Amino acid sequence: MTPLRLFAALWFVLLAALPARAIEIKEVTSPGGFKAWLVEDPSIPFTALELRFRGGTSLDVPEKRGAVNLMTGLLEEGAGDLLAQDYARALESLAANFSYSSDRDTVSISARFLSENRDEAVELLRQTLQEPRFDQDALDRVRAQVLAGLRSEETDPNDIAGKVFATMTYGDHPYGTPENGTLETVTELTRQDIFDAYEAVFAKDRIYISAVGDISGDELGAIMDALLSDLPEIGSPMPGPVDPVLVEGVEIIDFETPQSVAIFGQPGLDRDDPDFFSAFVLNQILGGGSFNSRLMKEVREKRGLTYGVYSYLLPRDLAAVYLGSFASANEKMAEAVDVVRSEWSRIATDGVTAEELQDAKTYLTGAYPLRFDGNGRIASILVGMQIDGLPIDYVETRNDKINAITLDEANRVAGELYDPSNLQFVIVGRPEGLQATQ
Repeated sequence: MTPLRLFAALWFVLLAALPARAIEIKEVTSPGGFKAWLVEDPSIPFTALELRFRGGTSLDVPEKRGAVNLMTGLLEEGAGDLLAQDYARALESLAANFSYSSDRDTVSISARFLSENRDEAVELLRQTLQEPRFDQDALDRVRAQVLAGLRSEETDPNDIAGKVFATMTYGDHPYGTPENGTLETVTELTRQDIFDAYEAVFAKDRIYISAVGDISGDELGAIMDALLSDLPEIGSPMPGPVDPVLVEGVEIIDFETPQSVAIFGQPGLDRDDPDFFSAFVLNQILGGGSFNSRLMKEVREKRGLTYGVYSYLLPRDLAAVYLGSFASANEKMAEAVDVVRSEWSRIATDGVTAEELQDAKTYLTGAYPLRFDGNGRIASILVGMQIDGLPIDYVETRNDKINAITLDEANRVAGELYDPSNLQFVIVGRPEGLQATQ
């Protein structure tokens, strides 16, 4: 069996085995002072390591939008003495997997490796973090891929709606600008801009770490020091928070398509708000993705206005909003918007029923353990918990917090949270019978 197939086979076994076992999380501090959350599991000779750096694409210099995204895409294009192809071959020979991603708040590096190849995989990852090449030919190749994606987004109604909504909501704050940049800014990025983005992101003052698998606390501590000790102490300053500007109304972007796309939203709640759990449960009732949600019943099942409608709380680092989306035929969009508005008002005025509350609790508490379906998923969840400032025992107490919500509490929060006067719609298409109000 080749190393790559062995890796795939072990990964399959891991996915099948993990949900049945308990998760014991402990904090580890390296000799160099780095902290991480660790779940030890020596039953399979495999480890998932997650590194996440706060800041993300919001650290882009305004005239260099897209630099952090492009830099992240170049991390796998060679490091140290290894050119891009040599780097890929080295990774494959180790049956290891590294992946890199960025969003508005973070840059993430996910590493998966077998215990027998741990030292070699860690050294390759160290070179990725500390000795990236950013060769010009690799830059040009990855830039071309990013530009192709940006051109595609210009003709995608969902992307258009998202960008317009963000601009209206956040203005010239980093959240209001395209996180992958624009055709103009990405085209102009230089190799030095990529190095500048790298130095802005990778620093000791903004890192969060977790590991799950066949690794001890001492071994993880040594890995953290090897990977991170030579990084600079401080990265670029974080941008400040922004107050979302969301007012009742409709913005229509003319686009030739038989089906319009809508994004809607209002101000939300921060993750540490004492009412967040109640809002989380309320959202499950209103539009949390289940076919039993009010929006799905009213918009899809009763009236056939859409195939799906969803809402979700989005508590980012620098702003919190409450968003939703759906698509509908042009001739049905106006009615769909009216129904969404009506349901938004109804839950604010009438609250929810005891049966709805209990059904939402049962679903949310029952679905939670299913998230822990592999070392990589668990490692990612643990890092997310740290970034959100959650306690290390959150996995054990989370369902208790949901079950503790009373009907009176839920309905109080519903009356305070849902605000039709701040419900903003951005619609891309040619909706009939609907006028722009903004």
